[in-house]
Amino acid sequence: MPQAPAAIEPELRLPPSFTPVRLRERGDAFAHAVSIAAKEGAGTLVHVGRFDLAEFALVLEPDEPLTRARLGFYAGMAALTEALVAYAPPETLIEISWPDAVTVNFGLVGGGRLAWPDGVAETEVPPWLVFGGMIRTNLMDMHEPGLNPNVTSLAQEGFESIEARDVIESFARRFMVALDGWQETGFAVVAQSYLELMPREEGLSRSIAENGDLLLRRDGKVERRAFLPALEQAQWYDPQTKAPRA
Repeated sequence: MPQAPAAIEPELRLPPSFTPVRLRERGDAFAHAVSIAAKEGAGTLVHVGRFDLAEFALVLEPDEPLTRARLGFYAGMAALTEALVAYAPPETLIEISWPDAVTVNFGLVGGGRLAWPDGVAETEVPPWLVFGGMIRTNLMDMHEPGLNPNVTSLAQEGFESIEARDVIESFARRFMVALDGWQETGFAVVAQSYLELMPREEGLSRSIAENGDLLLRRDGKVERRAFLPALEQAQWYDPQTKAPRA
């Protein structure tokens, strides 16, 4: 068995194809997963034991060229958001802000990121991808509730007794369902799940292009938003605090 930086967390209940790797509180799940992806392979799920964050990163091994393989990000985002929906109090509004941020009642709680090896051409099959997810479960004492309406946490929004492991376990189950649906009926089922989690606007229809771009149609006009540049920015993430922006 591969050596992990810390003991495997026994209470983390994941599908059989997943191998959990637990980091201590100051660990960086996304960076660590990227560093071990080539060696440890698909299904490796790195997670961090923190009180205020559900933080994890999953190693994937796609079988399609990079341009298509990146569409797996949409499956990850849908699964992450649906994981919160499963625990949400009634009337809670949970949405995806394209492409990578998750909000609860219009306040930012986290999002997703994607990494792939340097130097892989768009037409080549990458040896690995890493999907990283991060959800703010609790705001620290320095943040007064309501001080910044654009920032929130699960605890602030009434998610009672939810823990980081609940979010991670729920994500893993839903991600496997998304992949199964993709394999059985095609990417359209993943796209539909993702798009239904975006804010609704009257008269606007959305779709996802083959390369991941977002297509917006209104009044007979089509606007195209480039996926790759938006994916590389991860504006919801603060690299200084290694947490969702506050």
